[in-house]
Amino acid sequence: MIYRIMSNATGIPFETTLHVRDRCLCLHVQRAARALARRFDEALRPVGLTNGQFSLMMALNRPQPPALGQVAALLAMDRTTLTAALKPLERRGLVSVTVDPKDRRSRRLSLTQEGSRLLAAAVPLWRSTHETVDALLPDPERLRQDLKAIA
Repeated sequence: MIYRIMSNATGIPFETTLHVRDRCLCLHVQRAARALARRFDEALRPVGLTNGQFSLMMALNRPQPPALGQVAALLAMDRTTLTAALKPLERRGLVSVTVDPKDRRSRRLSLTQEGSRLLAAAVPLWRSTHETVDALLPDPERLRQDLKAIA
Protein backbone atom coordinates (compact mmCIF):
# COMPACT_ATOMS: atom_id res chain seq x y z
CA MET A 1 0.00 0.00 0.00
CA ILE A 2 2.80 2.43 0.86
CA TYR A 3 4.50 1.61 -2.45
CA ARG A 4 1.38 2.55 -4.41
CA ILE A 5 1.07 5.88 -2.59
CA MET A 6 4.74 6.69 -3.11
CA SER A 7 4.64 5.56 -6.75
CA ASN A 8 1.61 7.68 -7.50
CA ALA A 9 3.18 10.70 -5.81
CA THR A 10 6.19 10.50 -8.12
CA GLY A 11 4.21 9.60 -11.21
CA ILE A 12 5.94 6.23 -11.53
CA PRO A 13 3.51 3.35 -11.95
CA PHE A 14 3.67 0.61 -9.31
CA GLU A 15 4.33 -1.85 -12.14
CA THR A 16 7.68 -0.11 -12.65
CA THR A 17 8.54 -0.74 -9.02
CA LEU A 18 7.72 -4.42 -9.50
CA HIS A 19 9.76 -4.54 -12.69
CA VAL A 20 12.80 -3.02 -10.95
CA ARG A 21 12.34 -5.35 -7.96
CA ASP A 22 12.33 -8.39 -10.23
CA ARG A 23 15.02 -7.34 -12.74
CA CYS A 24 17.54 -5.11 -10.95
CA LEU A 25 20.89 -6.88 -10.90
CA CYS A 26 22.25 -4.47 -8.31
CA LEU A 27 19.40 -5.25 -5.91
CA HIS A 28 19.79 -9.01 -6.37
CA VAL A 29 23.58 -8.91 -5.96
CA GLN A 30 23.22 -6.75 -2.83
CA ARG A 31 20.67 -9.13 -1.31
CA ALA A 32 22.81 -12.15 -2.14
CA ALA A 33 25.91 -10.43 -0.76
CA ARG A 34 24.13 -9.67 2.52
CA ALA A 35 22.89 -13.25 2.82
CA LEU A 36 26.38 -14.61 2.11
CA ALA A 37 27.93 -12.16 4.54
CA ARG A 38 25.56 -13.30 7.30
CA ARG A 39 26.31 -16.97 6.55
CA PHE A 40 30.09 -16.46 6.63
CA ASP A 41 29.92 -14.15 9.67
CA GLU A 42 28.15 -16.96 11.53
CA ALA A 43 30.66 -19.57 10.33
CA LEU A 44 33.65 -17.44 11.38
CA ARG A 45 32.17 -16.43 14.75
CA PRO A 46 34.08 -19.22 16.63
CA VAL A 47 37.39 -17.57 15.69
CA GLY A 48 36.10 -14.05 16.36
CA LEU A 49 36.21 -12.76 12.78
CA THR A 50 33.67 -11.33 10.39
CA ASN A 51 33.73 -12.28 6.73
CA GLY A 52 35.13 -8.84 5.91
CA GLN A 53 37.96 -9.26 8.41
CA PHE A 54 38.69 -12.73 7.02
CA SER A 55 38.91 -11.34 3.47
CA LEU A 56 41.12 -8.48 4.61
CA MET A 57 43.47 -10.78 6.49
CA MET A 58 43.58 -13.18 3.55
CA ALA A 59 44.57 -10.24 1.32
CA LEU A 60 47.57 -9.70 3.63
CA ASN A 61 48.67 -13.34 3.44
CA ARG A 62 51.52 -12.70 0.99
CA PRO A 63 55.26 -13.30 0.92
CA GLN A 64 55.92 -9.53 1.09
CA PRO A 65 53.81 -6.96 2.98
CA PRO A 66 51.59 -5.18 0.45
CA ALA A 67 51.06 -1.44 0.34
CA LEU A 68 47.78 -0.15 1.73
CA GLY A 69 46.76 1.01 -1.77
CA GLN A 70 47.30 -2.46 -3.24
CA VAL A 71 45.04 -4.04 -0.64
CA ALA A 72 42.40 -1.34 -1.08
CA ALA A 73 42.36 -2.01 -4.84
CA LEU A 74 42.11 -5.78 -4.37
CA LEU A 75 39.20 -5.43 -1.95
CA ALA A 76 37.54 -2.65 -4.00
CA MET A 77 37.61 -0.33 -0.97
CA ASP A 78 38.72 3.24 -0.63
CA ARG A 79 41.79 3.83 1.53
CA THR A 80 39.81 5.52 4.33
CA THR A 81 37.43 2.56 4.65
CA LEU A 82 40.34 0.12 4.61
CA THR A 83 42.16 2.11 7.30
CA ALA A 84 39.03 1.97 9.48
CA ALA A 85 38.67 -1.79 8.87
CA LEU A 86 42.30 -2.34 9.89
CA LYS A 87 41.97 -0.60 13.28
CA PRO A 88 40.18 -3.41 15.20
CA LEU A 89 42.51 -6.03 13.73
CA GLU A 90 45.51 -3.92 14.67
CA ARG A 91 44.17 -3.43 18.23
CA ARG A 92 43.78 -7.20 18.55
CA GLY A 93 47.39 -7.68 17.47
CA LEU A 94 46.40 -9.54 14.28
CA VAL A 95 47.81 -7.10 11.71
CA SER A 96 50.67 -4.69 11.64
CA VAL A 97 50.75 -1.37 9.79
CA THR A 98 54.24 -0.01 9.23
CA VAL A 99 55.85 2.82 7.30
CA ASP A 100 57.24 1.73 3.94
CA PRO A 101 61.03 2.14 4.22
CA LYS A 102 61.25 3.09 0.51
CA ASP A 103 58.44 5.67 0.66
CA ARG A 104 57.70 7.15 4.07
CA ARG A 105 54.31 8.40 2.84
CA SER A 106 53.16 4.82 2.18
CA ARG A 107 52.11 2.11 4.63
CA ARG A 108 52.79 -1.63 4.44
CA LEU A 109 50.39 -4.16 5.92
CA SER A 110 51.19 -7.57 7.29
CA LEU A 111 49.77 -10.31 9.45
CA THR A 112 51.33 -10.79 12.85
CA GLN A 113 52.15 -14.31 14.05
CA GLU A 114 48.88 -14.29 16.00
CA GLY A 115 47.05 -13.09 12.90
CA SER A 116 48.55 -15.92 10.83
CA ARG A 117 47.51 -18.46 13.48
CA LEU A 118 43.98 -17.12 13.62
CA LEU A 119 43.70 -17.04 9.83
CA ALA A 120 44.88 -20.66 9.67
CA ALA A 121 42.14 -21.61 12.14
CA ALA A 122 39.54 -19.71 10.08
CA VAL A 123 40.35 -21.31 6.71
CA PRO A 124 38.70 -24.69 7.46
CA LEU A 125 35.54 -22.87 8.60
CA TRP A 126 35.57 -20.83 5.38
CA ARG A 127 36.15 -23.93 3.24
CA SER A 128 33.32 -25.87 4.85
CA THR A 129 30.90 -22.97 4.48
CA HIS A 130 32.00 -22.37 0.91
CA GLU A 131 31.40 -26.01 0.01
CA THR A 132 27.88 -25.73 1.44
CA VAL A 133 27.17 -22.57 -0.56
CA ASP A 134 28.65 -24.03 -3.76
CA ALA A 135 26.37 -27.05 -3.39
CA LEU A 136 23.34 -24.73 -3.42
CA LEU A 137 24.27 -23.31 -6.81
CA PRO A 138 23.77 -24.98 -10.20
CA ASP A 139 27.09 -23.67 -11.56
CA PRO A 140 29.18 -21.85 -8.92
CA GLU A 141 32.19 -21.45 -11.21
CA ARG A 142 30.05 -19.72 -13.83
CA LEU A 143 28.71 -17.38 -11.16
CA ARG A 144 32.26 -16.52 -10.08
CA GLN A 145 33.22 -15.81 -13.71
CA ASP A 146 30.15 -13.65 -14.24
CA LEU A 147 30.78 -11.64 -11.08
CA LYS A 148 34.44 -11.13 -12.06
CA ALA A 149 33.28 -9.86 -15.46
CA ILE A 150 31.13 -7.23 -13.76
CA ALA A 151 33.83 -6.22 -11.29
